[in-house]
Amino acid sequence: MALRVRDAASAAERFKTKASAAAGDYANGVKGAGSNWESGAAAGEQNFAQGVQDAVARGAFGKGVRASGASYYEQRAATIGASRYSPGVAAGAANYAEGVTPYLDTIRNLNLSPRRPKGDPSNIQRVAEVANALRQRKVGR
Repeated sequence: MALRVRDAASAAERFKTKASAAAGDYANGVKGAGSNWESGAAAGEQNFAQGVQDAVARGAFGKGVRASGASYYEQRAATIGASRYSPGVAAGAANYAEGVTPYLDTIRNLNLSPRRPKGDPSNIQRVAEVANALRQRKVGR
């Protein structure tokens, strides 16, 4: 006897309807779950690394990009992405400030070599000094 399986369009509609109605359940489910997430995610670090290496070996990233294509990217970015951009930036502003502060402090505390006349090739050394300091800050050296 063959199994009855709903068509993809009605399955997608049901998924959308049920997921939209479950926002409260989602919010309640994540309350107090941070420590479980943290310990589980940390315990899975090796699995993550292995999965990424497997994906690299299979060329999965490039295959996914080619399968989606440029028009899919543009359509989704112009519709969904555009509507989420401003709220996402607003929600992340404090995190941005926290993340950028150490790098701005690094730049602020640099003592760069003297600036030379416009066009002097030694001015590029100043750029290297900033780049090196920021890289050292990032990797913790």
